[in-house]
Amino acid sequence: MVYLLYNFLLILSSLFLVPYYLLRGLRYGKSRRGIRERLGYYTEEQKAILQDKRVLWVHAVSVGETRAAIPLMRRLRAEYPDYALVLSNVTETGHAIAQDIKEIDLCIFFPFDLSWVTRRALKAINPDLVAIVETEIWPNFTRQAKQLDIPIVLVNGRISDRSYPRYQLIRFFLKPILDCFSVFCMQSQVDTERIISLGASSRIVENTGNLKFDHSIKDISPDTILQKKAVYRLPNNSKVIVAGSTHDGEEQLLLETFWHVRRQFDGAINFVLIPRHPERKKDIPGIFKNSSFSYRFRSELTSGSELLNSDEVLVVDTLGEVLNLYCVAELVFVGGSFVPVGGHNVLEASLMSKPALFGPHVHNFKEISKKLVKAGGGLMVMDKNQLEEQIIRLLLDSVRRRAMGEAGRALIAENTGATQRTLKHINRILG
Repeated sequence: MVYLLYNFLLILSSLFLVPYYLLRGLRYGKSRRGIRERLGYYTEEQKAILQDKRVLWVHAVSVGETRAAIPLMRRLRAEYPDYALVLSNVTETGHAIAQDIKEIDLCIFFPFDLSWVTRRALKAINPDLVAIVETEIWPNFTRQAKQLDIPIVLVNGRISDRSYPRYQLIRFFLKPILDCFSVFCMQSQVDTERIISLGASSRIVENTGNLKFDHSIKDISPDTILQKKAVYRLPNNSKVIVAGSTHDGEEQLLLETFWHVRRQFDGAINFVLIPRHPERKKDIPGIFKNSSFSYRFRSELTSGSELLNSDEVLVVDTLGEVLNLYCVAELVFVGGSFVPVGGHNVLEASLMSKPALFGPHVHNFKEISKKLVKAGGGLMVMDKNQLEEQIIRLLLDSVRRRAMGEAGRALIAENTGATQRTLKHINRILG
């Protein structure tokens, strides 16, 4: 009865979802393909990639989950070279990032969670195992996989502070869904206890750690920094501050802060703004309307473009360049944290050996942000005044910047191993 009600509500919502994804897909030039795949239909060319092969299906909803799963996908490719590796996403931005992961054989959009659609998709892909990243627990998808005897593993599992009370309210509904999983590989002990309290059997739950710690630490030479500065038309001698994964409501505050910082350094400084969603490019003129800064889009830069002035902000309207820009930064502000979004991956700055600054709204990265602050690799700032103060202090203290970057690297090195622990369960299931 519960599933009938769920399907009825989904059918009603599909009257709005299909036009929504059509409009979003038009921005990326793949609306037809996106809708077709979300309905569980695949081309003959896509099917041919999977023909006569065993298949591993990894699902990551968007950009953050996709990046988090990269270490696992690399190990799966190494351990199972004869398998086809499929990656699905819900968002177009996640899908765009997925296209650049060389280990993946086929990138698709995740099907709408209607029972007949998910069954069609599962039969077409015919995976030997499905690995779902973080908290993408879809009732019909998991139920259909169970009925088709397809094992499902939750990897890098997380139950956030915000979602946990909501899940508790529907615990009676969650229990049969959780019974469809073969194993739960959770990020932390808190997540482990929460998933068990919601109805998962403790026999199949393990705190395997966070996959985000298993990314390769980058060694950056001075020549590499100069080369990347040239690509982004940033002067060799300027200090660069990068604000990554920013959201609506943050950029105006950051521009005010940057302008005050710029005045302290006589202009020998450049600022880079990376909105989390590139489609917000249309909002940029309004954001800069009352600012003292002008801006240039990354997509407009060429090797012949003039170098950016200190009163010009580089606005990144492309995908897949976050780490390259963190590489040239003196320090990084990680967005989604001055507004109640929940923050984004603060460890990406540490991968580049850079100090990470972030606001108070980091509930999606609560454990990681606490560890980073405790280790000395990051700083939480409560408002734009604190942000300005800390930026100025760090720009004046190269020794402290370097120490924070090294502390972040050390934290990553100390917490590796989640991929191996997760792979142990996948190996056991696959036999």
